[in-house]
Amino acid sequence: MFKLSAEDKAELQSLLKQLLRSINDRIADAESTECAEEILLHLEETDKNFHNYEFVRYLRQYVESSLGTVVEEETKSLTRGDGQHGIGSGLDTLIHAVIQSTRDSTEYQQMMQNLKNTMTMVVESLINKFEEDQMRKEVMLKEKQHSQFNSQYTDNCSDSDSSFNQSYAFIRQEQLQALADNLNSSRPKEMRWEALQALCCVNPADVLSCECWSSLRKNLCAALTDPDLSDDVLQFFAKSFSSSPLNVTREIYTSLANSVESSFMSQKQSFPTGSATININGPEISRLLKQIRLMNDFQKEVTTFWIRHPEKYMEEVIESTLHLLSFHHKHTSPATQKVLEPIHLLALLDIKATWFKKWMHGCYSRTVVLRLLERNYKSLVVAALQQCIHYSESCERSTNETTDPQSAEQQSVGSVQRSVYTGRELEYAVFVHSLCVLGKLLIYNNGRKLFPIRVRERKDPVSLTDLVVILINIMYQHPKPTHSDTSDTDSLSPSCLVMEVLWMICERTECAADCLYPTPVIETLLAPVIALLNGQQTKLKFPAATLTLIADILARIANTDRGLALFLYEKNLVVAHSERTFPAHVVVQLTLRLLENELSTINESDRSHSLCGAFMFVCRQIYNTCEGLQVLRPYGLHTAVAAAWKRTSSLSERVPTPVPGATSETCTLELQNMLIWEETLLDSLLNFAATPKGLLLLQQTGAINDCVSFMFSRFIKKLQVSRCEKFGYGVMVTQVAATAPGAAALHSSGFVKALAVELWSVLECGREDVGVVHPKPTPMDPIDGSCLKSFLSFVNLLSSSRSVWELLGRQPLANKSEYTLREMPTSIPDLIDRLIAVNSDAKIHSLFHYEQSHTFGLRLLSVLCSNLDSFLLLESQYNICSMLLQSQRENVLELDTDDGEFIIDNLSVERNHVLVRVSVVGGPSERKLPPRALQEGEDSYPWPMFSSYPLPHCYTLNPTKSHHNSPDSEISTFPPLSKDLKNEENWMEVCRTQYSKAMTSKPNILTGKVLADLLEKVVAHLSNSSAECFFPPAEYKEEKNVTRVVLSSVEQLGINTCLRYGSDLKLLADDAVNASTLLMKHIKIFLSTQKVKTASELISQQGGYPGHDWLASTVFLIMAGDMNRSLGLLLNLSSLLTSAFIWPARIDASVHFPVEDSGIPPLYWCTAHYVEMLLKAEVPLVHSVFRMSGFTASQMCLHWLTQCFWNYLDWTEICHYISTCVVMGPDYQVYMCVSIFKHLQPDILQLTQSQELQVFLKEDPIRGFEVGEYLSFMKELERSYRHIVLTDMKTISKSVH
Repeated sequence: MFKLSAEDKAELQSLLKQLLRSINDRIADAESTECAEEILLHLEETDKNFHNYEFVRYLRQYVESSLGTVVEEETKSLTRGDGQHGIGSGLDTLIHAVIQSTRDSTEYQQMMQNLKNTMTMVVESLINKFEEDQMRKEVMLKEKQHSQFNSQYTDNCSDSDSSFNQSYAFIRQEQLQALADNLNSSRPKEMRWEALQALCCVNPADVLSCECWSSLRKNLCAALTDPDLSDDVLQFFAKSFSSSPLNVTREIYTSLANSVESSFMSQKQSFPTGSATININGPEISRLLKQIRLMNDFQKEVTTFWIRHPEKYMEEVIESTLHLLSFHHKHTSPATQKVLEPIHLLALLDIKATWFKKWMHGCYSRTVVLRLLERNYKSLVVAALQQCIHYSESCERSTNETTDPQSAEQQSVGSVQRSVYTGRELEYAVFVHSLCVLGKLLIYNNGRKLFPIRVRERKDPVSLTDLVVILINIMYQHPKPTHSDTSDTDSLSPSCLVMEVLWMICERTECAADCLYPTPVIETLLAPVIALLNGQQTKLKFPAATLTLIADILARIANTDRGLALFLYEKNLVVAHSERTFPAHVVVQLTLRLLENELSTINESDRSHSLCGAFMFVCRQIYNTCEGLQVLRPYGLHTAVAAAWKRTSSLSERVPTPVPGATSETCTLELQNMLIWEETLLDSLLNFAATPKGLLLLQQTGAINDCVSFMFSRFIKKLQVSRCEKFGYGVMVTQVAATAPGAAALHSSGFVKALAVELWSVLECGREDVGVVHPKPTPMDPIDGSCLKSFLSFVNLLSSSRSVWELLGRQPLANKSEYTLREMPTSIPDLIDRLIAVNSDAKIHSLFHYEQSHTFGLRLLSVLCSNLDSFLLLESQYNICSMLLQSQRENVLELDTDDGEFIIDNLSVERNHVLVRVSVVGGPSERKLPPRALQEGEDSYPWPMFSSYPLPHCYTLNPTKSHHNSPDSEISTFPPLSKDLKNEENWMEVCRTQYSKAMTSKPNILTGKVLADLLEKVVAHLSNSSAECFFPPAEYKEEKNVTRVVLSSVEQLGINTCLRYGSDLKLLADDAVNASTLLMKHIKIFLSTQKVKTASELISQQGGYPGHDWLASTVFLIMAGDMNRSLGLLLNLSSLLTSAFIWPARIDASVHFPVEDSGIPPLYWCTAHYVEMLLKAEVPLVHSVFRMSGFTASQMCLHWLTQCFWNYLDWTEICHYISTCVVMGPDYQVYMCVSIFKHLQPDILQLTQSQELQVFLKEDPIRGFEVGEYLSFMKELERSYRHIVLTDMKTISKSVH
């Protein structure tokens, strides 16, 4: 095939055109003609679709038909003979030889010549057709240009066209020079217009890189001033902005800015003031508006790429912008006219200063902007500030007018596209723009450094505080109506704009401290509140709407630590007659007045409800913290909220049922508003449960069940707690679950059932929507990641022994003979039956994942048994130890023999760990718990397993020294014991001094007999002092029938645990069981006389103290098994305040403590409450960790203190804990817990990241902690907080209401 027919040429022309269209984007991106040629030459290398183009396929077919025969013949001739080319020299050698021979052939030369001629003809034909199309387009564009000269201004400016949708022609340098000459202002306008049309069809990259660009740019800027040419220049600039780097576009931008500034200088534009209008479709204003529109679009886009270029380019763009906006005419105008400046048009185009917000977002550009503003363009900030001041003053002047002159402007400026604006609307647009600029400056430190600023007509410079006060006053004059919609025009209202600025300030700690926390700002915010409380008339146009906005800002301030401290501890408000008070007191007083409907100035029910809810939300940010609740508690806010809720609840029940003919819409709306108000009140009550003492107050209102049900309804919907809360309901659920009434409320609400069903779903059922192609992976961890959340939820729920007793007490296990596969557990006993007490084949076969599920249950059991009272309940009801031992007994290689070797698997290792944990008592150096993981090597598990008692000795560590055999001579080492109490009036002070000295220098001397004597002597001394006796002295006579007292199974198990521990410590004789039992019977009789009968439905409140008396056991061990000394010490201790906190069994349902009927012990609502309060101040990182984890420090304190730190501290430190609280005071119980958390801080921070915090705190002992080492820290806490903590401890016998 040596010639192409006419049909082939036409087809080739069509295919070539198709190829060029396909690669149009690549060619358009080329910076020059040479680059375009390179793209075409290397197209096969860079385009994966190269061989799919029809043009390429056509060429391949043409080559094959022309040279196919030649290639075959050359291949045959070269492979004849010995086949050396195919085998010896390799296949590549053969291919190269065939190619070379083919290229040297005559057929190849003829084919190339023919193809070249044909392609030349095709390309020339395409070029001719292209030029014809271009001429046709120019004619059409010319006609369109002339037809648009008198058209209305629309939003479709020239810069909105995309340069990527245009066809480009390649142009030579001499042609560009000719265009530049034709654009000279001395040339005829028609010639300049044609040059512009041709320029718009050229690739901007070629134009911007040409040698004549400087002269061309000058002529283009001159053409901008011509109304007939301006749009074409803007079109070229827009294309250049979209396809050129910053080093080129910055020149265009600065030229455009200079041109706009020259236009404003040469042609002084003005607009009328007031309600007179200005038409922006006028030729001059329209032309300037288009130019500024193009600049504004570039301002908003340039931030995405200017960081990739040198800073000087960015600085040129920023400086040219600031220079343009700082333009101001020096000549004055008539009073009815104002000079039109660039800022007016920019405000119309970008009213909320989006360009400035983007420039201030990144540090790279923000630094330059602030530096230029400070050095050269501070007048811009002054002008923006002047606008806000002017608007505020105009608002004040219009306060007494019947109509609002500003009401229409905010609704019309941001409305649909318009061409006519009043002077007032134009000024309002500039005010909005200025406010947005100032708001962005305020949130940055260097922006705030621009203040104070001097402005016209003000004697003193305007400070940051003055500016914020001005903004608040603007908000007061134009509040957002509470019933308004959220349209775009509403977002431009003064109140919304000011609120946006204040919200940004509240979110930044340093910014809020500089702008919102100064006294004048707080006074301005609360001035209307104080006026209402004093019965004065406020100057607010819409009191309810304004006060709601005030409450919103106050809530955001109170949500921060520094803001809360400001509300609680700074007397910065003048109430009346120069009397100053705290902001928190003002807020809670108004809230109480609103709850009682005592404010006559606000009479609309819906407004008052929303307003009251807003101020309750402010109080909520205060009382959901420990320190805030201390301040608000005297006001009885919880009682007032509960009363309002009960009233609303009863009203909602009495709302009549709609009847035919009645206005159903009114009834429905009324009921809806009432239900919303009822939920608001419930939500406010619920948030009292965020702290231990707040939970007590909530329980006293009688609304705890309703509040927990409300929380559960929101919890299952995964709703946010509030707009200020970040971590969900986790902390609140944990606080509620720490108490018996809270656990009962969680159970009755369905929360426990939901947790059980959710656990079973992830543990046994799996995900139903996952296909077979994605099977669930086999878990590698003992607790799979999908089950970890449920595991931690149950740990939090069952952390307190009170909740365990409430949810498990008197609840037998099902132990069915058959379980269906669809049967799901719905309670805690059900879960224990199915996951822990897996002691039958029926239970094993009912589990789809037996090993994983049973391991989960054993891990949960291990955490539960870390609480000794919980373990005693489980053991007494379900015989946990016997069940585990039986499972170990069955897990051997040979069942028929007694010496069968244990099978070491995951379950046997877990059971062994749990058995050792519950059978051995001791601190970190007194017992050894076997690990749960196997070791590397031949002996993977060297720890001995057992299936019957006694335990192997390796799990019990021998005490390093005797704890009770101190010689009498050692008494001299502690002088107070050798002094006579009668001759030393200040003996207690001397004793405390010597005790502190001994604890910090030689704590080991305060053990054994010395410690027993010290405690006995101190308690006797204090109980004989009327000033120190908090409760009436004990009146107990030993009854002869004491031996007839029956101890419960829990108490018997507790005695056995005590005896094992005393035996391991070598503190007790072999016959100590009788003395211990007799002591417990005496204490039971004594405490029964101190208890009040209760009709509570709580299980833990029926039948005596729920658990074992661990303090009595501790005293029994301290006295080395001496029953008489132990009983005497405990009886004397019962009259001291300390007994209410270190002896939980003594204060349980006590006649001296009426609040105890609530089922919440003072150990929780007092001690644990202050531990959380002090943690926030002294160990803030630990406090934050607890907040994020959903666990609470109060639960761990309740756990530790209830069992006197057994299993957590060594015996010596347990004795020092008791002695420190007795000698130094009961508040040292709080300080010791804070010290322990401070000691554990590194571990707590580390383990929180791996979600092991709860398990670590529950299962691991407190290693390395010594009371003596932290006594100095405790004394510092005493100096700072005793006046709060001890004072509140002394009020426990009074009502906390």
